Amino acid sequence: MKLSDKAEEILEALWIAVEEEGKGFAEIDGIGIPAGDPAYQELTSQTLVEVKEGRVYFRPEGKVEGRRTIRRHRLAERLLMDVLNVRGEAGDDKACQFEHLLNEGVDAKVCTMLNHPTTCPHGKHIPPGECCEEAKKSGDLGVVPLTELKSGEEGEIAYIQTEDSKKMQKLMAMGVLPGNRIILSQTFPSYIFRVGFSEFAIDSAMAREIFVRK
Repeated sequence: MKLSDKAEEILEALWIAVEEEGKGFAEIDGIGIPAGDPAYQELTSQTLVEVKEGRVYFRPEGKVEGRRTIRRHRLAERLLMDVLNVRGEAGDDKACQFEHLLNEGVDAKVCTMLNHPTTCPHGKHIPPGECCEEAKKSGDLGVVPLTELKSGEEGEIAYIQTEDSKKMQKLMAMGVLPGNRIILSQTFPSYIFRVGFSEFAIDSAMAREIFVRK
């Protein structure tokens, strides 16, 4: 089921009102999308919500879709702010745009890359997906900092998480780029790793900023 962007925004607002604020409905005036907008007809025609007397209520199918929608939005926030370092108001705006691209299947890949986060950057709960449950059962940690590897272990570099442009440039010059294989040779007193045919030593703070898929 592919909904319009406005329909998904209504579901998000309704999810927050019902599941997080403890209300049984959302006031249309508080959603920010006027009552006459076609998005409401789109949702009612698919039996996702019920609209009456200026209020929006979930139907059972709608609550399921609302959960998926809020999950995609908050995963988009984590991806943009944590990995791409797009923060502040710009990060919020971009997350609203980007979430609509995380169709079913893509959101699971993003979630796995982010190591199944439980909260968004604002501290709000991210509803878990099937990938989260499977990771718990299998013990698969997904993407982890380089500091989680043991000497002799290797993995594939997923991303670098740092706000320091000089650090970023230094790591990239070492060949620490997404998709490259990295082998950890030593963890103390420095982290020594090999990328390609070259070996490098870094401190633990920098090692924590390299995320690896085991």
